[in-house]
Parts: sequence; structure tokens; C-alpha cells
Amino acid sequence: MSLRLAAVYAHPDDDTHGNGGILAMEGDNVEYTLVVATSGGAGIIADPSLATPDNLTTVREGEEIRSLEILGVRQPNVHFLGYPDGELQDVPRDELVARIVQILLPVRPHVVLTFGPEGVTRHSDHIAAGEAATEAFHRLRLSSGEGSGDTYRRLLHGALPKLRWDALWRTLRERGIDVGDPDGPFVPRGVPDDSIAFEVDCAGVLDRKMEALHAHRTQASEVDVVPEDLRGTAFGTEYFVQAWPERQAGGERLHDIFDGLDPT
Repeated sequence: MSLRLAAVYAHPDDDTHGNGGILAMEGDNVEYTLVVATSGGAGIIADPSLATPDNLTTVREGEEIRSLEILGVRQPNVHFLGYPDGELQDVPRDELVARIVQILLPVRPHVVLTFGPEGVTRHSDHIAAGEAATEAFHRLRLSSGEGSGDTYRRLLHGALPKLRWDALWRTLRERGIDVGDPDGPFVPRGVPDDSIAFEVDCAGVLDRKMEALHAHRTQASEVDVVPEDLRGTAFGTEYFVQAWPERQAGGERLHDIFDGLDPT
């Protein structure tokens, strides 16, 4: 039986960035459910021939589906909730949590991925999606029974280790690449390195992950700012904080988000 993986994010392409490598490696072995709270209608349009402000949400939903095809995910279960991009924090929290619960309840995932409290970039949509997904996970876990053992086994928050990410930022600036204010809005930033519980090496599928990122064509300029020789550093490893069960900071990092889980 396949392992059941669910991801809850704010925008199309969030999951490609956060766990695209895992999907490329495990697509044949997992049942994947994706919840996307907004369809990214306030995002950039890298090339005006690709979309207009009026149809960007539809285009970005198609880009998400295409990226999953490239990653080799079999029959993904994708839900676009359709909330306005940039306004997720204004959605009643109980409503958003209830919709996530409704989707995940029949799925019974073993592992759930979402954003942590910093939302990787402090984007308010990221933070709202992560908070709602975290609350939904715990509601489902508690309602399923603490001793069930076959579902809601692990909640992971996507993150970037601060030392590694700060070093990448310095390298980009030294090359004269404008990466913006590291403390500004929508700029990736790291979390304390000892909080990282999972470090997944995706170097072997980096080409496919990059192809999937470029399938989000309207947003591709955000990827292309990273020179090709640094893409392994920026995109070749996926990191997660273990939000549940509780893990002591500084513990040994694992390299497989399904480590120790039995697909029952």
C-alpha cells in the first residue's frame, strides 16, 4: 500500500519549491493530495503572452497540474480553494480549517506538509495557510484517536536553514545579483539550523525539479534569478521542521520524510 502524503500551501508553485524533489523521487510510491488555498491571481506575469490579470488564476492552476505531471505524480488529488491571493489572512480561520479538514478526512494522510510560523518568506498567505493546516492536522489527529497509529503520523513545516541560506544570499550579492532586502517582504529567510529535522537530498532529480519549476511559466523569472551553478544549493535539498510529534532541537537529522512509517 502506498504512503499517503498531503500538502497544504497558499499558491500554485509553493509545493514545487517545497517538496517537488520528494515528489520526483517518490511519485510512484505515494498517494498525493494537494490543497492550494489561493490560485495566485496577484502573482507576477513573467511574459505578457502567457496570461493576463483576468485569467492568471486559471493559467496558474494549469501550470500546477503540468508541474505535477513532470514530477511523475500519479493521479494527484488537487484542490484549489479559490480564495483571493493576498487576502488569506482575512478568511475566517474556522472556515479555512474546516475546508482543509473536509478534504483530508477521507484521505487520512500519513504525513502532512505545510508552512511554518515564518512562512519561509513571511508572506501573510503562507503564514495563514500554515496556521490553518496545522490546526486542521491536530483536529484530525485527535479525532482519529491517539492510538490509531496508521494516520496523521507526522506534521512537517517546510523551512530553510539560516546558515546555508544566508551564505547563498551573500554569494548572490557578491556576484552583483540584486536579491532585495533580506529583511523585506516576500524574501526567503532561514530558521535556526538546529530546528531542522529533515534534510532531503534531491540532487539526483534536480533537473526534473527545475523543469517542474519552469512549468510555472508565469513565475519563472523568480527561479531564473539564481545562476545555474547555484541551483543545486538553492533547490537541490528540501528541509523541514518537525512540528509534530515534538522533537528536541538539535537532534539528528533524518533524510526521508517517511522514515520509520508503515503504510497501513
